[in-house]
Parts: sequence; structure tokens; C-alpha cells
Amino acid sequence: MELYLVQHGKAKSKEEDPDRSLTDEGRHEVERMAHYADGIGLQPGLICHSGKLRAEQTAEILARALLPSEEAKELAGLAPNDDPEIARAAVEEAGKPLMLVGHLPHLSRLTSLLLTGDPDNEPIAFQNAGIVSLKRDEEGWRLNWSLVPGVVPQTDS
Repeated sequence: MELYLVQHGKAKSKEEDPDRSLTDEGRHEVERMAHYADGIGLQPGLICHSGKLRAEQTAEILARALLPSEEAKELAGLAPNDDPEIARAAVEEAGKPLMLVGHLPHLSRLTSLLLTGDPDNEPIAFQNAGIVSLKRDEEGWRLNWSLVPGVVPQTDS
């Protein structure tokens, strides 16, 4: 089982946009990451997001590039301060590769819970639009790879 964890793209401040939509830079960065992820064959069966606009926009961009078997959808338990046990239960029930688009500190806490059993260890440093891949085998969850915007080549498109 593979799990892809994505921190939403860069968002506008609350003062600029109370709904905190993606900035132009954030949208471009997510599009670049999505294109690269498609190029390396990333294939989530389902993309879920927190329901907050910045996460929903990020999930929709990723879904257009990665073509999961279902449309991106909201999943309870992915908000910034939600208990990571809620998302853990959804992950454990997933029968196909899953991508979760969310926020800090939740993504760090969920990753720590899956990798170490303790949500407060925070072994991974997330970045806006970055993708962390975890893989579950018979021994449990392991870090598969991490991809951040700074290492993905710029494109002319």
C-alpha cells in the first residue's frame, strides 16, 4: 500500500483572501509538481483533501495530472488541528494507493504516527506543494521518498 501526503500549495494570507485560495506562485508550483509526479508514474487511486479551499485547489490540480480512478473528494479528519488517528483509520481502510492533501501540523503528526507510533516526533519536514511517499509492508509504514519543489526542474510550459 502506498500513501502520498501533500501539503497544499502556497496560499494567500487571510487579509488578502479570507478563504485562503492558492497564490499564482502556489498554483504554478503545484502544477509543476503534478506534471513531474505524472512523469515518474505516480498513480494514486484516490485523492482526498481537507475541504479547505487551498487544499481542494491543490487536490484538483493533482487530479487533473494524475487521473485517479475517482474525482478528488473531501475527507473528514484532514484539517490543520485534527486528531491524526482519524486520518490513520481512513488510510488503514484504503484498498488502493491514496493521496491526502492537507495542512500542517496535521500532516507532520499523521506521518509521525504512522512511522513511529507517536504523533509528536515529526520526522519529516513538509513544504508547500511537496509530496511525501510512505509505503506499508508486512513490518509497517516506511518512508519511500520525499519530493520538494526545489528539486523539481522548471519547465517552459
